[in-house]
Amino acid sequence: MKTRLSAAGATLLALLVTVLAFGQPAHAAAGFSVAGGKLYDANGAEFIMRGINHAHTWYPQQTSSFADVKALGANTVRVVLSSGDRWTRNTNADVANVISLCKANRLICVLEVHDTTGYGEQSGAITLDRAVDYWLSLADVLAGQERYVIVNIGNEPYGNQNYASWATDNANAIKRLRAGGLTHTIMVDAPNWGQDWSFTMRDNAASVFAADPARNTVFSIHMYGVFDTAAEISDYLGRFRAAGLPIVVGEFGFNHSDGNPDEDAILAYSQANGIGWLGWSWSGNGGGVEYLDLATNFNPASLTDWGQRLFNGVNGIRQTAREASVFGGTPPPTTPPPTTPPPTTPPPTMPPPTTPPPNGGCTATYTVTNQWQGGFQGEVRVTAGARAITGWTAGWTFANGQRVTQSWNVALTGSGTTVTARNTDYNGRLAAGASASFGFLGSWTGTNSLPVVSCTAS
Repeated sequence: MKTRLSAAGATLLALLVTVLAFGQPAHAAAGFSVAGGKLYDANGAEFIMRGINHAHTWYPQQTSSFADVKALGANTVRVVLSSGDRWTRNTNADVANVISLCKANRLICVLEVHDTTGYGEQSGAITLDRAVDYWLSLADVLAGQERYVIVNIGNEPYGNQNYASWATDNANAIKRLRAGGLTHTIMVDAPNWGQDWSFTMRDNAASVFAADPARNTVFSIHMYGVFDTAAEISDYLGRFRAAGLPIVVGEFGFNHSDGNPDEDAILAYSQANGIGWLGWSWSGNGGGVEYLDLATNFNPASLTDWGQRLFNGVNGIRQTAREASVFGGTPPPTTPPPTTPPPTTPPPTMPPPTTPPPNGGCTATYTVTNQWQGGFQGEVRVTAGARAITGWTAGWTFANGQRVTQSWNVALTGSGTTVTARNTDYNGRLAAGASASFGFLGSWTGTNSLPVVSCTAS
């Protein structure tokens, strides 16, 4: 049953006061750590999750999936495990192999226990305390893997009933894990089947964070039908950002039985604000939600429409994922490889892109990729002309009072309605005919007409 977000009393001030009282937690040199609402890897580099969920516990033979999702650009995989209470237990040896597969494919592993799903409403679901028993039984496997593994205590640990003890139960679970010797970053899921329509996680996150003696906890919201508008998405995620609490979108889809989530807004807001996300799910869905498969029959060459959107679309994995620095690699190029399908054509309600004539060795194309009442997401693609260039500057003037509110992959300045965009240090050098793109969020009233964009190259 779909339950929409409802109005709730503001608790932002209390969250801010509590979090500020914590100060900056010390980075755990052995592994991931949290500071200032952000996640950092063991090298101290900020890490933003861009990946997918994989139902390993139901499809343990699909071990090639790790290499497949890596080849498509993911930097993280959230792996479904079972404690043995509802499904076949994933043994210590199996979990060790999963971690090895993640490391071999330069993926960060988020391991989660699925047996907690819907506790208090779903028959057979287990408590968080029981999930902790499972994690402690894996202590020998998890030890020494703090650089590569994040422990997600339990998936969607409460349904829409009997969730009042969410904060207490999570705080106690974290304390038990720490007392048992686990020093990994811990991930905590929201109640209400992960969607927190009651704002229980939002309003109690600060106290749960404070209960972790390591101050190394990340919160995870699942976004399906409850999050069907850009306003709901930005409000929920924005409150965590304002409070300095780390938040990721641990699951989301493009559609669901409880409503139609706004996946474009999830992707745009997350990219603009450095929030990690993990799409649901690689393959093997059943029970009427088969449309959430990213790949048909685990075949990476047969991506579904949802898979194409998540991997290859605007703000998708190929465009935005950066490999964790602990693997010693270099970031992928800013622009996707030439084989990447182009973004889908904007809906008819959006104006088509405009391409001004060449100017100074480059051209720039301005596109509205998503639009909602009062807000929009834009993309500008800069393309070098017949000769290679070492830098570029694009500029335009809004005719209808639009304003840019946030941007990425660009050094952007503005004066009134005039906008100047310059390349960053990693996307200025372009070979002849090559392109780089940057994105932004903006506001509009009345009309959101397309400006004429100029481009000069150096």
